[in-house]
Amino acid sequence: MHPSRRFAVLAAVLLPCAAQVHAQAAPAAGTATPAPPAADVRLDAIARAPSADRIEADIRTLAGFGTRHTLSDTSSDTRGIGAATRWIQSEFERISAACGGCLEVMTVSDTISGETRIPEPTVVTSVIAIQRGHADPGRYVIMSGDIDSRASDVMDATSDAPGANDNASGVAGTLEAARILSRHRFDGSIVYAALAGEEQGLFGGRILAKHARDNGWRVEAVLNNDMIGNTRGITGVVDNTSARVFAEGTRVTETAEEARARRFTGGEVDSPSRNLARYIDRIADRHVPNLDVMMIYRLDRFGRGGHHRPFNDLGYPAVRIMETHEDYTRQHQDLRVEDGIAYGDTVDAVDFDYAAKLTGLNAAVLAGLAWAPPPPANVEIEGAVTAHTTLRWERPDPAQAPGLAGYRVYWRLTTEPQWSHSQWVGDVGEYTLENVVIDNYFFGVAAVDEDGNESPVVFPGAGGSFGDYAP
Repeated sequence: MHPSRRFAVLAAVLLPCAAQVHAQAAPAAGTATPAPPAADVRLDAIARAPSADRIEADIRTLAGFGTRHTLSDTSSDTRGIGAATRWIQSEFERISAACGGCLEVMTVSDTISGETRIPEPTVVTSVIAIQRGHADPGRYVIMSGDIDSRASDVMDATSDAPGANDNASGVAGTLEAARILSRHRFDGSIVYAALAGEEQGLFGGRILAKHARDNGWRVEAVLNNDMIGNTRGITGVVDNTSARVFAEGTRVTETAEEARARRFTGGEVDSPSRNLARYIDRIADRHVPNLDVMMIYRLDRFGRGGHHRPFNDLGYPAVRIMETHEDYTRQHQDLRVEDGIAYGDTVDAVDFDYAAKLTGLNAAVLAGLAWAPPPPANVEIEGAVTAHTTLRWERPDPAQAPGLAGYRVYWRLTTEPQWSHSQWVGDVGEYTLENVVIDNYFFGVAAVDEDGNESPVVFPGAGGSFGDYAP
């Protein structure tokens, strides 16, 4: 290794602390490629762009369909899942018309039957809008919300179930993100998805995940937004300054051989989904005013599920973004008043400003990912029984990353939740950190473009690999 590519670690670097998150160590002498900006300032404007008024209008429209139960009316123009789905499709088409046809709007559907919650043949139809990337269109980042709603009885397809927060808020946020981001041009592709059949068994997510696999999509990230509009919790806490991101640990598709390797190298908390969650936390800290992300090391809430899970089931990086404080009297409840408590998921309980804030978080994450180069591939690490740690990775086809500036190496203590130290290393495929002992830290690599947009950090080995993003 040439001395110009080595890094002398200062004593302070050897003692990382939580307050030094993303602190950059002193650059190596002779580094030829200057570091890009620390962040893309365009993300500030994108994070602030969502309109609470537009989100409110969309939530009121969706709640106004009475019920959006998967088994509800499909022929009415004013009530039921059919009317809601057609309205969402028309909104995506309206957004596309405003950007000169920049969105490919389509439905993705399948007939489901013989299931506990869908016993008779039923067409489950989701609506998606694809904003194709100009340099790397086969790489996808996805934002989703759920179309359907339910009452207390999951099989009740006729009672009113407005589903204002669960999950008109997620669909409204997805529509608003499409309005904002369709004004920009990105390297990678963005998918805005309104998924059906969630309450009956995550069928919309299953269908779209299968569609992605069958069509060879390189899915880099899935942001499932399920309830982003409630700020008053069942405990009485009112909080509009935090959000939760649920992310599973090791991939469910991990092989026995990969699990054996992980036992000796680590990676239990560095799956692509976990490092996607860290990326979201970082975007919030840098670009979304007055919002703190709570990363939760669990697939979903205890014993519960969401539409990111079908993507995780196929090995794709996927997380759930949602409010921190839930009110269970407003979820899966018939409309009623008992003992002075109003039950039911109605519009009056939604905080539209908060939904706009979480929409801004999503939009900034989508933009940062779609502008950034693809994550480094085949990241490897070595350094056992030495004083130094060396990482290697593969660079993408130049056509897929026209703005690639280079790479940043990250490390942190094994007990730290967030990457605490980093070093800009330039446009190289290998780097050695001198006097940083491999036994004491976790390591990763991110690709960076000329504007400062970064890919998620990639942990070495199969457990952390974003790879070609295919299962």
